[in-house]
Amino acid sequence: MGEFFSSINSFLEAVLFFDILFGTVEGASFPFLVVWLITGGVYLTIITKFINLRAMRHSFNIIRGRYNTIDDVGLISSFGSLTTALSATVGLGNIAGVALAVSIGGPGATFWMIVAGFLGMSLKFTEVTLSIQYREFLKDGTIMGGAMEYLSKGLAKKGYPSFGKVLAIVFAFLMIGGAIGGGNIFQVSQAYSAISHEVPYFVNNPLVFGFMLAGLTGVVIIGGVRRIATITEMLVPIMAIIYISASLWILGSNFDKIGVAFSLIFHEAFNSSAVYGGMIGAIVSGFQRAVFSSEAGIGSSPVAHAPAITKYPVRQGLVALYEPFIDTVVICTLTALVIIITGVFEPNGAYAELIAAKEGAALTSAAYGTVISWFPTVLSVSIFLFAFSTMISWSYYGERAWVYLFGIKFSIVYKLLFLSLSVIATVVSTGIMVDFSFMLMLAMALPNILGLFILSGDVKKQLEEYMSKLKSGELDAEAIR
Repeated sequence: MGEFFSSINSFLEAVLFFDILFGTVEGASFPFLVVWLITGGVYLTIITKFINLRAMRHSFNIIRGRYNTIDDVGLISSFGSLTTALSATVGLGNIAGVALAVSIGGPGATFWMIVAGFLGMSLKFTEVTLSIQYREFLKDGTIMGGAMEYLSKGLAKKGYPSFGKVLAIVFAFLMIGGAIGGGNIFQVSQAYSAISHEVPYFVNNPLVFGFMLAGLTGVVIIGGVRRIATITEMLVPIMAIIYISASLWILGSNFDKIGVAFSLIFHEAFNSSAVYGGMIGAIVSGFQRAVFSSEAGIGSSPVAHAPAITKYPVRQGLVALYEPFIDTVVICTLTALVIIITGVFEPNGAYAELIAAKEGAALTSAAYGTVISWFPTVLSVSIFLFAFSTMISWSYYGERAWVYLFGIKFSIVYKLLFLSLSVIATVVSTGIMVDFSFMLMLAMALPNILGLFILSGDVKKQLEEYMSKLKSGELDAEAIR
């Protein structure tokens, strides 16, 4: 079985990370997947006239309820959809992925990570807008949305029904695999590793930890998306406040070094070696090891936004702009600054062994621990919370894909499978399975971004109509006071 999954991993890696430079540049590789994501982000940023920059204020007003109307339909608030999506993205990517990106690409990696975050905002806006446009209200009261829906229905509307259906089915299978592995097994293993260091009891009793985490997750996911949103609305702000507060404390304690750090970031970002190391290190390494820091472009979070209570598809797309902004532009940048200022990223420094072993979480823990001695304990708790929040969101993503393929009456089968694997992951070596699932997550970007290219014209038209109504005052007039 191990050889089977290894062979599939090798095939997927050969396709996704195919070097478009064909090895012509010594020491440099530009994977196809990276080009695919950058092309999608740049194209959508241009056709939406830089929506990732010009609509942030309006987006914030939507989130705080300024534009609620009596015609809004859905199951959960726009803020609830945002926190559900953020609970899946704010996590180990911010802790481990950033440390690896900076250690591989140097301080210049931070600049390219921020660029990736802004491009991701345009990708996220487009896919979430389409998710709302093509969502379906099922008889059981739940809502189907996400890439499965806009690939099948959207492409059918364009005259490609069979092609769209095939892409949707492929995407659904990829999402289920990604949810079971990266969204479940990997999260359990990381949470167990972190907590067992702080609570020795779990070292010899891993199943107890597995049943505990599975029980907590089960209580939430069996209650459906409303309960998931309720939990994430409380959990995400707490997680973000803890992590951001610690970051700001360290930066404040080293205020005199911040200017030097930014100078280093910008200088190395445009150094010939840093462009390779930074862009590839931040995007490729970060995406591969942290399941895309913001998941922009892979089509997962549109599932979380589909149940949002809203009247206009574009309106929820604008809310989604804050996902990559918070996750990548803010939190990842803070992490990178701490790592740079504390100097733990130096390849020949005191933490060279951690860098060589690609222990990103341990490297970040070391960076914060140099200033806050007790932070490693806080980080362990944070990793547990990050893992738990990711699990409940990704369980929902996978469940919606399962329902799309097999029907609503079989959703309980998926939930039981998901929770069973949460327990098994604490006692069985799952490395190959996790690698396999990460490849499936990365592969989700292929059908998803293709669909975004084809349907982008419709999104552009909707956006222009919406912004025209906003400018005329029509949206203000229909808002509930």
